[in-house]
Amino acid sequence: MRAPTLDLSLLRTLVAIADTGSVTAAARRLAYTQSTVSMQLARLEQSLGVALHAREGRRIRFTTEGERMLGHARRLLALNDEALADMRARRVTGELNLGIPEDYASLLTAVFSWFHQLYPDVGLQVTCGTSTDLVERVRADELDLALVTRQRRSPGGEVIRREPLVWAVGLERQPSLADPLPLALYSPGADLFREVAEEALAAAGRDWRVAYRSQSMAGLGPVVQAGLAIVVVTRSMLTPQLRALDETSGLPGLPAVELALHRAARRPTEPARRLAELIREALSPVASGP
Repeated sequence: MRAPTLDLSLLRTLVAIADTGSVTAAARRLAYTQSTVSMQLARLEQSLGVALHAREGRRIRFTTEGERMLGHARRLLALNDEALADMRARRVTGELNLGIPEDYASLLTAVFSWFHQLYPDVGLQVTCGTSTDLVERVRADELDLALVTRQRRSPGGEVIRREPLVWAVGLERQPSLADPLPLALYSPGADLFREVAEEALAAAGRDWRVAYRSQSMAGLGPVVQAGLAIVVVTRSMLTPQLRALDETSGLPGLPAVELALHRAARRPTEPARRLAELIREALSPVASGP
C-alpha cells in the first residue's frame, strides 16, 4: 500500500493562517479567496483525521493537534524551500524590469520574497502604472514583463488568472444605494473597471454619478471607507476596511477580469523567464484553489 503524502500547499495555507491570525488575512497573503483558504484547511483536517482549529469570532484558535501539526508544517516547508533553492542554485544574474498596477502589487508579495531568495544577484526593478501604459512600455522594450488587467481593445498577453469583480463599500459606513449611485472610479487610462461598471448599471437601468476619481485604491480607499462612495474592485483588492456587497444590495452582478502577463518581444532574459515561472505558479488557477 502506498504511504499517504502530505500536500505542501495545504501546509503553506495552515502556516499563513497561523502567521496572520485569520482566514481573511491569510487569503490576502496567499492571493486566494477566503473560501479557498477555508476549504484547504478543511481538506488538511480531513486528510489527517483530526480537528486542527476552532473559531473565536473572526480569529482562529489552533487545537493541541493543530499546534503540533503547525510545527511539522514549518519544518517541512523550510526543507522544501531549501531543496528547491539548492536545485535552482545555478547562478542567475542581471537586471529585470517588471511592470504592475499598484493595486495588484500585493498579489506578488510572496513571489518577490521567493525570487529574492532564489536569485539574490538579480536586480529587480518594479514599475507601477496603469495597465494600458505598462503594456505599451513592454511593447517598446522598456519593461521585460508586465502583469496587468487584460484590456478589451488590445487583449494580448498570457492569461494567468481570472479575478471576480465586486461592488465594495466601507466596513462600517456606506452611502445610500439609491440612484444616482455615488461611484469612486479610476481615472481615465485605468478605466476597464469603469467600463464594466457602466455596462452593468446601464443594463440594470440604474443611474450613477462620479463622486471621486483616482489612479489607484490608495486614493479611492479612504473615500470609500468613509462611506462616501461605492467602488468596483477585484476580490483580492478588498482590505479589512472594505466589504463586498452581495446580491441583496440590489446592485447588478459584475463579471470577472483577466490578469495577463505580457513579455517583451525580444528573447526573454534568464531572470525574466524565472520570474514569469514564479508568477505563473503563484497565480495560476491550480494554485488559487483546490
